[in-house]
Amino acid sequence: MSQAEEIKSYLMETIGEEACGSVCCDPDVYRDRYGWKLQMEGFMEPWKIGTTVDEAKSTIKELASMRFGLV
Repeated sequence: MSQAEEIKSYLMETIGEEACGSVCCDPDVYRDRYGWKLQMEGFMEPWKIGTTVDEAKSTIKELASMRFGLV
């Protein structure tokens, strides 16, 4: 499993497909020169989620606890 797949899998484990709805139907996780990014359906810009896989997972957990600002 690649690091991007690991982060994407963690995203789906953390929030679940039911809670995510159409926003997470096909999240894009990628790494650029600044670190890991998460692009979700309906959001204009990707979110910076960290420079390491562990940082990305921590950020996802924090965002999920706030329901990604969707509530």
